[in-house]
Amino acid sequence: MKTPVHRTLRVLAALALVGLATVLVPSALLAAEPAAELTLDQRLADIEAYLNNVERPSGEASRIAGPGPGHNAWQMISTALVIFMTLPGLALFYGGLVRRKNVLSVLAQCMGIAGLVTILWWAVGYSLAFAGGNAFFGGFDHVFLRGVEAGATGAGYYWISDLMWAMFQLSFAIITPALIVGAIAERMKFSAVLLFTALWMFAVYFPFAHMVWSTDGFMAGPLNEGATIKAIDFAGGTVVHMTSGWSALVLCLILGPRRGHGKEAMPPHSMVLCMIGTGMLWVGWYGFNAGSALGADAIASNAFATTTLAAATAGFAWGMIEWIMRGHPSVLGFCSGVVGGLVVITPGAGFVSPSAAVAMGLLGGIVPYFAVAHLKKRFGYDDALDTFGIHGVGGTLGALLTGIFASEHVNEVVGPLKDGLVTAQLASIGVAIVWSVAATAAIAFLVKATVGLRPSAEVERQGLDQAEHGEEGYIG
Repeated sequence: MKTPVHRTLRVLAALALVGLATVLVPSALLAAEPAAELTLDQRLADIEAYLNNVERPSGEASRIAGPGPGHNAWQMISTALVIFMTLPGLALFYGGLVRRKNVLSVLAQCMGIAGLVTILWWAVGYSLAFAGGNAFFGGFDHVFLRGVEAGATGAGYYWISDLMWAMFQLSFAIITPALIVGAIAERMKFSAVLLFTALWMFAVYFPFAHMVWSTDGFMAGPLNEGATIKAIDFAGGTVVHMTSGWSALVLCLILGPRRGHGKEAMPPHSMVLCMIGTGMLWVGWYGFNAGSALGADAIASNAFATTTLAAATAGFAWGMIEWIMRGHPSVLGFCSGVVGGLVVITPGAGFVSPSAAVAMGLLGGIVPYFAVAHLKKRFGYDDALDTFGIHGVGGTLGALLTGIFASEHVNEVVGPLKDGLVTAQLASIGVAIVWSVAATAAIAFLVKATVGLRPSAEVERQGLDQAEHGEEGYIG
């Protein structure tokens, strides 16, 4: 039997529960009115913008507040592919081309550069390349990646994470100085390589990334209406291949040839490693080129196709020229041609048609072949693994051919830039050559005067692996 006391206790308990709920549930939730339902048109606009990889609906209509899952996933895959290009792709490609006593030195240089550049990029490099600044240099708004958020978008493109954009661009920053290793292989001290790389990033790479790919860049034709030089570079013909290739030429001239160069044979120690590395470079290059579309869209598909066609055509062309000129097509020739085709198509991958890519690939196999086979022999410089012949010459050729073949039917951003585009490409080529050559010469002489460029004659004869790293690539 319930007494008045029991009824009173039940009422008090109920009041206590109501009071507790009031404390635990945020008052804003209790007071808030139901959010207005988006209209069907607004929701369809969300979907259309996402599927077409274009600008989000204006205002607060979009229900997708952060990165779009599919496009962002392609950006993550592309970033991993570009890192795969350097480690292990480029490392094995170069490692197979040197003599066995220097194979680990090349691997160590690639790995050391990857670590050093990553730290520089986190600390200040990304900011200098992509924060607001002037036409040549970025600012310091994003030092230590300050303000670069995983859930934010817009720094790179509409549907990809700002943090993924920073990591994607980091992968480009890593491979660019690593390419230079090919020209100076087997004869530059590890300490000199690291010091040179650190200074070169500030003097060459960071400003070029800003000039070509930043919204206020000096040569950023598609992004900056006020750009002085309205050039185009889809995935790094100027920023990556020209800067590294021309810098490689200057550095190897200042460094001097390997001991015994021209007097003794210096064949690759493992064409098997070289071919494996080439395959990895080719696969990784899809992240390089198709990833530069910044989404899994039609432009990415075009870049994927043009990359495939140019690489295969150039590899075949180089092999056939060797067959005609030397009596046999070599595996080294096929590998060099594939890389040459990849280099040449890089600046135009998202701007040119598949048929144009075949033409660019054909020239990418022929022109670098003659640069490698005859140019360095004529002038006597020791470009050990043909960085200048393939990346310097190929990158320059690709930048020019992009101006010739770029089409607004492939990518609409070309339309307003088409008139005068070849002239703009030539101007950007001139800036890249002069800037890279001058900066590299100054840095090389500075490094030579401080830590020195070359190891002793005895160390060079023994090989860099044991002396510099205390290891051997092969035992027995």
